[in-house]
Amino acid sequence: MKLNIEIYSKGYCPFCKRTKATLKTLGLPFKEFDITSDAEKAKEMRSRSGRRTVPQVFINGKHIGGSDEFHHALDNGLLKELSPAL
Repeated sequence: MKLNIEIYSKGYCPFCKRTKATLKTLGLPFKEFDITSDAEKAKEMRSRSGRRTVPQVFINGKHIGGSDEFHHALDNGLLKELSPAL
């Protein structure tokens, strides 16, 4: 299965940087939407996730959550259901 990872982030956000660094360390490509000064993408993120904070991570269209939730799911093996690559 092809893995489609999307992350909404802001340039100055340390939690965004941590999440992106984890994805890079795992060798997983992702599409980043920098909403620092993009009101339309920020609105899209809120609509998709129901949240206002960054990062917001989606894998294969499924909302995973923010940085803590992403790392928790990774640590507990919950993301293996979405992709054996994790």
